[in-house]
Amino acid sequence: MRVDVIMPQMGESIQEGTLTRWMKKIGEPVKRDEPIFEISTDKVDAEIPAPAAGVLAEINVTEGTTVPINTVVAVIETEAGAGASRPQPGAAASAPPTAQPAPVFAADGRPATRVEAPPPPTWATGTAPAMPAPTAGPQSGSLPLPVASPQPQKPRSGMTLEELRRTRSSPVVRKIATEHGIDISGLVGSGISGRVTKRDILGALESGLTGGPGRPASRSGFGGPAPQVPVFQPGERIQRVPLTTMRRKIAEHMVVSRRTSAHVTTVFEVDFSRVDAIRRERGAKFLEANGVKLTYMPFIAAAVVESLRAWPILNASLDGSDVLFKKDIHLGIAVALDWGLIVPVVKNSQDLSLSGLAKTIVTLADRARGKKLSPDDVTGGTFTITNPGIFGGLFGTPIINQPQVAILGVGTVEKRVVVVGDAIAIRPMCYLALSFDHRLIDGAVADQFMADLKKRLQEFDGGLV
Repeated sequence: MRVDVIMPQMGESIQEGTLTRWMKKIGEPVKRDEPIFEISTDKVDAEIPAPAAGVLAEINVTEGTTVPINTVVAVIETEAGAGASRPQPGAAASAPPTAQPAPVFAADGRPATRVEAPPPPTWATGTAPAMPAPTAGPQSGSLPLPVASPQPQKPRSGMTLEELRRTRSSPVVRKIATEHGIDISGLVGSGISGRVTKRDILGALESGLTGGPGRPASRSGFGGPAPQVPVFQPGERIQRVPLTTMRRKIAEHMVVSRRTSAHVTTVFEVDFSRVDAIRRERGAKFLEANGVKLTYMPFIAAAVVESLRAWPILNASLDGSDVLFKKDIHLGIAVALDWGLIVPVVKNSQDLSLSGLAKTIVTLADRARGKKLSPDDVTGGTFTITNPGIFGGLFGTPIINQPQVAILGVGTVEKRVVVVGDAIAIRPMCYLALSFDHRLIDGAVADQFMADLKKRLQEFDGGLV
């Protein structure tokens, strides 16, 4: 019996995935739930298990290819019919199966043929008009934007799933795009399934992303103006490497977040003497009882949970003109990987003890490094903690993880000379940096939250350990 292996949907908003590596070859036996290929999406990298035991009979999607969810990427012959698919001794090697073109779906799951095409720009019916020469020098204190070479609009038959989703925008958005010569498929949308909204296209216009009536816009591929193309001298040693799927998605999300939120950062210095004393006093027993080391992160996470309870506006999000206050605290804890950055989420952190937080954080980090995270592990966060301090960084200005409204950056904990009362002392000190969305959170509120967090860490209750 033949069993189809499909591209899974790794999260409610995920509509496609990139197959990055095959772990089995055609003709090799596979066990049920044994990982057979790896995928990368904008949420998670994961190993996908076989849906049945048998022999891998067909591979329909090559490594590095991005396809919509539910695409058949391979076929497994189960034990009942596996013998027919195994190559016979002495038989000539057969040619690998020809990859079939992947079906294309719209954002709502219907076939792409039912997606209405937006009206083409005025120049799309023929050769684009000549581009005027760029200005010779800066104007109003800014550098002139580079101008893209005129190209006709890409036909829908040649568009990727992501480009099709972006072009399925409202008539208002398409009208603005046509008037200003902007190719919607080249923008990064913040709407449902990546659709370009009116706010997105107006933001592009404000950033100088215009081609003028009748000509395409210059763009970087991440929703902003295109940078100057680097010029290489003859004989210069370079290596061109395409961005990985994860790196490209991170780039897109960072640009969208900077364009969406009004970022402000405040930095507080915290004395970790109390926390450090508890770690030294109880670290060995904690490791024996829980199987994980007592690091600084569980203390910080526990203190953040209590401060978020006191200042719930930082555990909220914006929905148009409404504020959504989240009753549960789902802490995202950033994990640095060799191939990028991922943010697993500790769900219902308010219900966990310090030991529970410590064990959950370690478990999620280990699963992230082993590519074992599920879609649920990386969605639903309400507040994020990132820790560049593990690499020695003093502090940074982290970018908010949308649709959240704040993120805490933890610097390195190191001994420094400080003034305590009227005396000079050496204490383990740490800088905590909070980036917050000034659309919702005022500086006074952010600083009160940080003062509350600082007090909780400097006066941490040892009875919680």
